[in-house]
Amino acid sequence: MSLVRSADTLALTNLTDQALRVRAVEAAATYDLELLVQMTMAYMLAGSRKGARTSPKTLEAYSLAVRDFVPWAQAQGVQLLRPGRRDGGRYVAQLQTRPSQGRGRTGTLSASTVAQYVAGARALYRALRWAGATEAQPFEDAHVPPDPTPGIVKNPPYMHEIDEVLVQCEPRLAALLLLCAHAGLRISEALNVTVGDLRGSQLTVHGKGGKIRQVPLGKRVRAALAGLAPVRSEGALFDWTYHQAKYQMSLAFRAAGQGHAWRGFHAARKHSGTRLYRATKDFTRVGLFLGHSSVDTTRRYVALEENDVQSEVEDF
Repeated sequence: MSLVRSADTLALTNLTDQALRVRAVEAAATYDLELLVQMTMAYMLAGSRKGARTSPKTLEAYSLAVRDFVPWAQAQGVQLLRPGRRDGGRYVAQLQTRPSQGRGRTGTLSASTVAQYVAGARALYRALRWAGATEAQPFEDAHVPPDPTPGIVKNPPYMHEIDEVLVQCEPRLAALLLLCAHAGLRISEALNVTVGDLRGSQLTVHGKGGKIRQVPLGKRVRAALAGLAPVRSEGALFDWTYHQAKYQMSLAFRAAGQGHAWRGFHAARKHSGTRLYRATKDFTRVGLFLGHSSVDTTRRYVALEENDVQSEVEDF
């Protein structure tokens, strides 16, 4: 699924208020899916809090959500500009009881998927309000129950798997894994690393929302990066897309006999967070290392050892 073209999106942001309202009203009245997606993207880029710094991943997720909600609304007879007060809750209930269609998955959609779809539908209504087409907020009172299973349990960090897989990686793939597992980078950050970002033992990381942070590199990461030649004239060290990198890494996990353990790159980032917390016992320092704006987010990246306060309570 591709995102709407930026030219179409920017064209909407350049319309007069009246012209934008007319386009939004027409799109909602006719359930024009493509235009409603464009309208949502235009709002995200020009009217949301993060604006043009909204991540491509968020834009893609919201685009998929709008493409799910609008056909459902049309089939259910929901008037997009004048929804019923219970229509938001009806959509949430439908998502919660919908069978999962993921490969090898059973049961209903995960709580995180439901939350993502509802977030996208809410963004659509923020876009319609931004365009002056409606004041409706059908999801204002819709409750999306959180996942009762913590993310660190559902997708725990890799631990011993990292060293076993590194043996099966060619040098560039090994450097990518070390950037995630030892330097704590997001995969998108790691794939964008250039020679110019390296300054001795420090790496300048261009993170989410345009944020820049300095990350200290351990000797294994420094050695792995030092052995790489740039793949492009601007100094890029990797020329893989996310999906290409994911495929290459899954093959390395299989070669190491850890194919069953492959859970994507995020578990490697949690590896670095967990190891650093065990060394420092300080969520604030770990959060700064990982580039989190909230310590509450950092807590979801650290696998705590059971009974790790045994020595503290021993003499109570």
